[in-house]
Amino acid sequence: MRQDPVHTEAARQADAGSEAERTDGLGLWFADFHIHIGRAMGRPVKMAAAPSLTLDRLLHHARAVKGLDIVTVIDGVCTGVLAELTRLVQTGELTEQPGGGLRHKNGLVVFPGAEVEIAGPAGGAAHFGAWFPTLAAAADFHAWLATVQGNPALSSQRARVEATALQREVAARQGLFVVHHAFTPHKGLYGCCVRSMADMLEPQLVDAVELGLSADSEMADGLSELAPFTFLTNSDAHSLPKVAREYNALRLAAPTFAEVAKALRREAGRRVAANYGLLPELGKYHRSVCAACGAPWSPGQTVCRCGSRQAVGGVRERLRELSDCDPPRHPPHRPPYIRQVPLAFVPGIGEKWYARLLAAFGTEMDVLHRTSRDALATVCGEALAERIDLARRGLLTVEPGGGGVYGRLRLAQA
Repeated sequence: MRQDPVHTEAARQADAGSEAERTDGLGLWFADFHIHIGRAMGRPVKMAAAPSLTLDRLLHHARAVKGLDIVTVIDGVCTGVLAELTRLVQTGELTEQPGGGLRHKNGLVVFPGAEVEIAGPAGGAAHFGAWFPTLAAAADFHAWLATVQGNPALSSQRARVEATALQREVAARQGLFVVHHAFTPHKGLYGCCVRSMADMLEPQLVDAVELGLSADSEMADGLSELAPFTFLTNSDAHSLPKVAREYNALRLAAPTFAEVAKALRREAGRRVAANYGLLPELGKYHRSVCAACGAPWSPGQTVCRCGSRQAVGGVRERLRELSDCDPPRHPPHRPPYIRQVPLAFVPGIGEKWYARLLAAFGTEMDVLHRTSRDALATVCGEALAERIDLARRGLLTVEPGGGGVYGRLRLAQA
């Protein structure tokens, strides 16, 4: 639970509220609800993830290094990961807690989850997340997946069902259903499958929409049909350093599955208080680019100067195409989207400075939210402290990413 005031002004605004809210027993908790596992039980799980991203390492890293309170292990229903979670419960490393979720002895709360691929109604395919309150529910979902997937030991496998059937299976196990990286050209619902959610899903069974690294609330709220939904900012981490590159701050009474479910539905004062996300321009699919040379690709363009006629679509252009609100209209419940840069993205912070900062101040959350610029300077010097401060206030400029290549930071202040 995070009761101390966070450092940045934007975060202070996100945590602000009525005096009643600050005294109603709710606290602020940090959560990353989309983290993959590279290997479990000696076998691959997420093929694109680092082999070093194991469950044991994640449980330590997420808490001790990143400072998170809640994580969803999005490969938790895969055969090997489910077996490891079960073993940790049996040995007492994890405890199933009232209200749902598995509490690690270090305080981290874990939700077992699944990422499932479903074919689009007219081509393409999209990824969806499912989170479960108990190991029993996760195991039961695993058993069902085995009837509709070729290999339930692997992450993100295609299920031979319609998306609405997947939604109903998740709901039947008291799970939560989330649209993953909704706008990306690679496995995004809007990015490569449909123009409207109802063309593929039952909207009433969608609990949240994950923005993805290349979009923010300003961009997504250009679609009026998304106004009722809670937005999430998650890391989609495929390696330990990428954990919590995006995350959420939630107002909860306790870090349990039931409390998070209330927050997604904005019940009884529970809510997502802030979305902490990358500058969207840093995302790998922010702008459209030529598939051959990576040059920017403009709307209506048919050929690149290199001669290629193939482009990789960008989230920015796709959302402009779909938008029916100009300017975007933010619903009253929408929390602030706090643009930030993880420490590893800040120019000049390599492994040495990263380790020194954490040794001095605690976790990455402490460095980003609870440490003044002057205090940073005592450890890393004025120049690097200034870069960190500009980064966490969203004041570094970016050369936008696209076509699977991350954007790059420039040091000039915007």
